[in-house]
Amino acid sequence: DAICPVFNASQRSEPRRMGGGKDWARSEGEHSREILPGWVREIMGPVFLMVSTPMFIMVVVHTCHKFEGSLLDCLAYMFKNPDWMLPFSKKSMWLSPLDSEAWKILGSFMIFELILMRIVPGKEFRATVTSTGHIPIYKANGVQCLFISIITFIALGYYDIIDPGLVYDKFGEILAALNLFALIFCSFLCFKGHYFPSTADSGTTGNTVLDFYWGTELYPRVLGWDLKQFTNCRFGMMYWAIGPIAYAWKQYSVTGEVSDSMLVSVILQLVYVTKFFWWETGYFCSMDIQHDRAGYYICWGCLCWVPAVYTSQSFYLVDHPIKLGRPLALAILFIGVLMIWINYDSDRQRQAFRKNTKEKIWGSTPDKIDAQYTTTDGSVRHSALLASGWWGLARHFHYLPEVCAAFCWSVPALFHNFLPYFYVIFLTILLIDRANRDDARCACKYTKYWDMYCKKVPFKIVPFVY
Repeated sequence: DAICPVFNASQRSEPRRMGGGKDWARSEGEHSREILPGWVREIMGPVFLMVSTPMFIMVVVHTCHKFEGSLLDCLAYMFKNPDWMLPFSKKSMWLSPLDSEAWKILGSFMIFELILMRIVPGKEFRATVTSTGHIPIYKANGVQCLFISIITFIALGYYDIIDPGLVYDKFGEILAALNLFALIFCSFLCFKGHYFPSTADSGTTGNTVLDFYWGTELYPRVLGWDLKQFTNCRFGMMYWAIGPIAYAWKQYSVTGEVSDSMLVSVILQLVYVTKFFWWETGYFCSMDIQHDRAGYYICWGCLCWVPAVYTSQSFYLVDHPIKLGRPLALAILFIGVLMIWINYDSDRQRQAFRKNTKEKIWGSTPDKIDAQYTTTDGSVRHSALLASGWWGLARHFHYLPEVCAAFCWSVPALFHNFLPYFYVIFLTILLIDRANRDDARCACKYTKYWDMYCKKVPFKIVPFVY
């Protein structure tokens, strides 16, 4: 799975670190600078993204509210009227970040999720050891928190305690407030990583822009709350479940029914998010958590980009209901669920292999590479690289069904406008970039053993193609 939401335009220079071992991320940064000069990757790229991405999330809202869902019309208007992009012009695209209703919605949602993280019971989960020898510990209660959140939201709406459709009506103000909060939050994270890091997996690149964008700390915690678990899982991913429900509620309140296109899109997204939380402990061992530091790239992205872009298909469908008909709707639903299951099964397969490298996969003893690596404290550790099952088809095969699933919850909008497909295109580029970054990181970590693995599994994502 990949929820890392903003393009990784930069790779960190080697940070201040403990011990004498090798930093697994270093070769990734060197590989990146072979493609683009360091000043582009580490200064211009991050600055461009930090200026353009807040603007684009507002474009998503205005596209649906003012331009009949046409992203191209919205962009054309923006470039013909450049003052529209300025925050203090009379006809600015920027909505107020100080809207009281938006802050009530955000504040109650955040506090509710933080409370659930703390009080809902769950098993202790120990993630993979870091390059400094640190072992992150989490409470695995994601599924319980998801169901509690959904049931609570629907119940509050059913009994008229809240109006779920207000999320749609106030979405522009919510994103503006989120953007302000996220920028302040990322500034706090940058300061904390410099002066009060929670673990040794922290440090500075010596580049202020890159420190803010990429982050200075890998596992920041405050008062026992893991901040990346909150931003990535309990806010970003949790909104991905709540948001589409709110949009379907809004459509019902306006039209008196929920269209089959909206229903298929929302169901598939809920299945996907449920799968994510069922597999949340696996996510704690993914690149988002183990490699991507807590900065603008990951935290602003999960707080702002995920709510705006990842739910844009169902947001679009509120005012553009499509009648698919039962056969087409069921076909899309079936294919989408199948893709989500394949994505889940590939992650499950790898996780089961980590627990027992001798457990049969597809009826056979798994093919593997026995590898070893060195942490920054000089300790030599051993690992096994799976080359069977889904992981014998391609080194990052699970990205393929993920893109296919995203297409399935986008295609109910059919092909009248481009906006519903922006997320699919973005996800495809993101995952290709991630596969390349992960290969570079693993090549540094496992050295000759990774070369052996690549010979055994030569394809990155698409078997026999790429």
